[in-house]
Parts: sequence; structure tokens; C-alpha cells
Amino acid sequence: MPVASSIDQRGVATLLIDRAAKRNCLNTETLQALIAATGSLRDDASVRAVVLRSAGEIAFISGADISEMARLNAASARDFITLVHQACESLRLLPVPVVARIQGHVLGAGLELAAACDVRLAADTALFGMPEVHVGIPSVVEAALLPRLIGWGRANWLLLTGQTIDSAQALAWGLIEQTAPAAELDELVSQTLDPILSAGPSAIRLQKALIREWESLPIDAAIARGIDRFAEAWESDEPARMLNGFLAQRLSRKPG
Repeated sequence: MPVASSIDQRGVATLLIDRAAKRNCLNTETLQALIAATGSLRDDASVRAVVLRSAGEIAFISGADISEMARLNAASARDFITLVHQACESLRLLPVPVVARIQGHVLGAGLELAAACDVRLAADTALFGMPEVHVGIPSVVEAALLPRLIGWGRANWLLLTGQTIDSAQALAWGLIEQTAPAAELDELVSQTLDPILSAGPSAIRLQKALIREWESLPIDAAIARGIDRFAEAWESDEPARMLNGFLAQRLSRKPG
């Protein structure tokens, strides 16, 4: 299978795109497998976070499969790019944080998948680009997320020039959240997951849902929706339990 899924004892699910020989490019089979794998995680209450990663060190995802795209026509092109969107959206629909572990080349549809994740962590040797205009097509679907991440001017530069940037530039632009030497990337992922896993599981899910809602709501409606989500948190015992635990811990540290 081009996509493998596993869940560890902490509730961290790993989605592994495994087409290293093809630089992990996305063909129909891989996209369908990713959608199926994310779908199986969506309703699993034991899942606390998801890590998207890929095989090998040359590429995170080198884009859509050029050999498949070269055979498309107007009708099949619509079907294929809709599948790319559905794969990106399947990550955005996961109710828990999704962390992209990025190494090597991150191009085209690969960068769109990364943009669909909640947190992007990259090796300092990674390279990012949207080169579609150089093969006669525009960058579409979740490329629409890029202006929100890096601003219109920088998104325009990436999309219109088709040029790549390195991890240092991607970090400065806000395209990724943190970077590390390749040998330390897994440790960076672990350090990022630790505070997520120590937080309230229900609170994390409510926060993820609210962040998604903020994307499309006017500011007044977004604030009002936050009030709803805050009240919803108290439908479980998690706030009272964790707040009382915090108070007890603070009291135990007081002298005398």
C-alpha cells in the first residue's frame, strides 16, 4: 500500500506515504489510500494527534504524479484535481492536530498537503515550491491556503515564479513553524507533540474545531462561536478535573 497507518500507545497516529522510489509523488492510488486512512482515524476517539510523514529523505512529496497527469484530458483533469483536494480536505477534517514532518523536496500538491496540516516541521535541508506554471498548469485547490499562511505577496511570488525556497526562507515567511537538522527532526516532532498530549483531549478537539470555524466566520460571529465552544467544554468533567488538579498542584508548592 502506498499509505500506511499506525497508532502508538500515546494515541499518536502516523500516516506514512511510501513511494520513495517515485519521490513520494501523488497518483490516484496514493490519494485514494490517504483519504481512506484519514477516514478511518476521524471517528477513532483514541487518536490524540496525527503525524503525516513520508518514506526516504529525498522528498516529502514531490508533487502530483507527472506521468499520470500527462495522460489527462479536460474531464479526467477535473476528477484528478478534485481527488487532490479531497486528500487535503481529509487532513483538515481530522478532529485532532495534524503535524507535517517534512524532509527533502516539498512541491506542488505536496506543499498543498503540508498547508492542509495544522503544524509544519521541516528539516533544514527541505526545499519548497509550487512549480506548476512551468508544466503548463496553474496551482489550485489548497494552494488557496498559502496567502493566509505567508501573505499575498509571498504567495504570488511562489505561484507565479514557480521557484523554490529553502527552509530558512520558509521559516522566515511563516510557511513552516520550526526547523531542525534532519537527524533531529523526529525529536522536534516529539517535542511538539508533548504539550499537545499533556493538554485536555476534549479541549484540543474543541480548539481544532474552533480554529477551522474561525477561517470562514466574520469576526463577531467567530467570537460568538468561541462562547459556544467554551460552554460546550463544560459538558464533560475535563475542565473541572484539570482545573482542580492545577489548583491542588499549586497549593502543594506553597511553603508551610
